[in-house]
Amino acid sequence: MSGIPHDHYEPQSRLAKWLESRLPVIGLIHGTLMIPTPKNLNWMWIWGIVLAFCLALQIATGIVLVMHYTPHVDMAFASVEHIMRDVNGGHMIRYFHMNGASLFFVAVYAHIFRGLYYGSYKAPREVTWIIGMLIYLMMMGAGFMGYVLPWGQMSFHGTAVITGLFGAIPFVGESLQTWLLGASAVGQPALNRFFSLHYLLPFVIAGLVIVHIWAFHSTGNNNPTGVEVRRGSKAEVEKDTLPFWPYFVIKDLFALSVILTIFVAVVGFMPNYLGHPDNYIEANALVTPSHIVPEWYYLPFYAILRAFTSEVWVVMFAEWISFGIIDAKFFGVMAMFGAIAVMALAPWLDTSSVRSGRYRPMFKWWFALLVIDFIVLMWCGAMPAEEPYATIALIGATYWFAYFLVILPLLGVIEKPDTPPATIEDDFNAHYGASADTPAE
Repeated sequence: MSGIPHDHYEPQSRLAKWLESRLPVIGLIHGTLMIPTPKNLNWMWIWGIVLAFCLALQIATGIVLVMHYTPHVDMAFASVEHIMRDVNGGHMIRYFHMNGASLFFVAVYAHIFRGLYYGSYKAPREVTWIIGMLIYLMMMGAGFMGYVLPWGQMSFHGTAVITGLFGAIPFVGESLQTWLLGASAVGQPALNRFFSLHYLLPFVIAGLVIVHIWAFHSTGNNNPTGVEVRRGSKAEVEKDTLPFWPYFVIKDLFALSVILTIFVAVVGFMPNYLGHPDNYIEANALVTPSHIVPEWYYLPFYAILRAFTSEVWVVMFAEWISFGIIDAKFFGVMAMFGAIAVMALAPWLDTSSVRSGRYRPMFKWWFALLVIDFIVLMWCGAMPAEEPYATIALIGATYWFAYFLVILPLLGVIEKPDTPPATIEDDFNAHYGASADTPAE
């Protein structure tokens, strides 16, 4: 943690000194475990370890699954059934991988919304936030490409719909879609591409996670007050922080054990609950499912994609002003990706001088509406593209953009925030008492 004094690793044995002078890996691990961490972190700061576990789980189970999977349009579906029926423990490995993706997104959405509420994106952590959003995009890409691999009905036709969005891009759309699929339609080249990228992206994510951790170790952790750790003497730092080990490691491991208990129960008793029945039917290009639905973690943005039809005035205006270049389909694509882009721009859209939402009374209400809006959009994305769901989705999409582009900038001007505590130590003592201030020896 740059600028914050803390104990450095001092090798004792001759072997440790030799290794540290050539490859300081032990010192790096020691520095990570002993890093001074704000002592007032609450339970919303446990999602990092859940995300790390999910990434390790997905890579480990994915490596085993790929040993038995055949990326061929005539054999992919059968190879998945082979994994489920003939491979020792194959059904559980696949169920852990399937539901691990859902746990991954539960954790990342909790992580993102925690960051949005407590202002973790504000200076000096903008780069950390941007890296986190890149990880999220990589997760979405890996999840989509993994959904293609079973080659069921929903996999096949969902791929056709999603890749068809790129065809809506003016001038280059058709060429881009063909390049992406490797052909004019979904088939063997597309399966080869998505299989390869699905296997590669988790390792890219792992690299970005290392950079993400490095970034916040350089700037320090945010905390519920948004107040920075005092950067004076070591004694002052110790008043605001505790070493990451053992205090927060034990807390994180306890939280992880509780979450994994629920996760294992889901895998054991209802592993297909979040799946779609149509994906247990082998892909057939001649039979289209009546209602194509992506995985639940894409549904809010899928609802935004469908919300902007040719009957919406802003779409009609965009089409008129662009002389027909921007049609409803392309506008929906821009809105879907724009909904993610505005989250990434939060560090520059939020004009408040106070970091944490805990001390922003007006912000709390608007943020609560944002969380509700996200859930409503998820529900609309799972519903047919008809009334009243279309209108509700349009209202939800409008609020999503209004929150980031209008409400956040305005709140920084009109809101009168409460006064945060002067130090992290003051906040900690207010919650737990001054006697809890002294760390155990």
